[in-house]
Amino acid sequence: MPPTKQQHLDRTTAPKRILSLDGGGIRGILTLEYLGVIEDMLKKRSGRQDFLLCDYFDLIGGTSTGSIIAAGLACGMSVERLKKLYRDLGEGVFVKKFWRKGLLAPKFPSEAVQKALDAQLGADTTVDGDRIRTGLMIMTKRLDTGSPWPVHNHPDARHAKQDGQLRLSQVVRASTAAPTYFEPQTMEISSRNGTSVKGAFVDGGVSPFNDPALQLLMLAVLEGHGFRWPPGKDNLLLISLGTGTYKKTFTSEELGKMVAAEQGLRSLQSLMDDCARMNHGMLQWLTNCVTPWLIDRAVQKMEIDSKNGPQLATYARYNVLLEPGWLKTEVAIERTPDKLEKIAEMDDPANMDELAEIGEIAAKKQVKEEHFPAAFDVK
Repeated sequence: MPPTKQQHLDRTTAPKRILSLDGGGIRGILTLEYLGVIEDMLKKRSGRQDFLLCDYFDLIGGTSTGSIIAAGLACGMSVERLKKLYRDLGEGVFVKKFWRKGLLAPKFPSEAVQKALDAQLGADTTVDGDRIRTGLMIMTKRLDTGSPWPVHNHPDARHAKQDGQLRLSQVVRASTAAPTYFEPQTMEISSRNGTSVKGAFVDGGVSPFNDPALQLLMLAVLEGHGFRWPPGKDNLLLISLGTGTYKKTFTSEELGKMVAAEQGLRSLQSLMDDCARMNHGMLQWLTNCVTPWLIDRAVQKMEIDSKNGPQLATYARYNVLLEPGWLKTEVAIERTPDKLEKIAEMDDPANMDELAEIGEIAAKKQVKEEHFPAAFDVK
């Protein structure tokens, strides 16, 4: 029988398995291709046709578009079902109107997102609800106080009573509320003096944790979050999935000609890229990293640093770089820079087929049996 939620969260049993899902808008369809390969591999290993990823992973967390996938998986959805949900969301939500430019009002209405999430997750499902079958973390940001909020369902956390009563679909909607794309999500929460206040929550991607893997590792081992799982490369398995990395560069002349508002947006995007690189570097240093990525020209892939570091977990990172050279060399896919710039748009459903194709090819090449050691199999 699959483990119960209580067994997933139980700190007296080891090892533990963690799944981390990046933000990235419609590019989440690429993540689902990786998940499909992982689900098929683990299903075959389990010998169960009814196997689900929530049976294997003890904690699933996501940011923004990754929070939709994380919540669905934690509630017992198959990857195939999530792919259909994603298609429906993409075609029903990202409908551009010529009068909505994201400057004076958000580009897209949030009602369609909320309606779809209520239908799929249950309008009355709470974060601590029984519908959730394993550990779950949704990364969001409280904009009115400027504080990152990793909302999760461990009953021993310091804020368990408050977070547990929040509606899951609202928390996920909050995590997807990217500024200029969707309006913030208002949720009633407890203040420090015990009274109720309304907080304005936005996309977790504007915190340092658009890739929530480092946050999930801290969640799993630090005292205040309640999990308190023993660290170690044989105790924790951390699997992190991206949505494709794309960086648009500019010459100094091009930047100089931009209006101040556009320079500010480019600076914000650059800061998000810096956070992603810092998270990846920290994880490759702190863990037994089995999929080393190039961090920068100075530290390279950090294999020696990983080997000599504290090895708090075994860590695998799967992603694609939406760059012509990388795609051609690593996955034998040829795309022009102009084509990749178009594919990288996070709000265009027309890109889903091509993103899914890239994700499927990359996943079949990158995901390996040895990244999921037999010692981590569910008994």
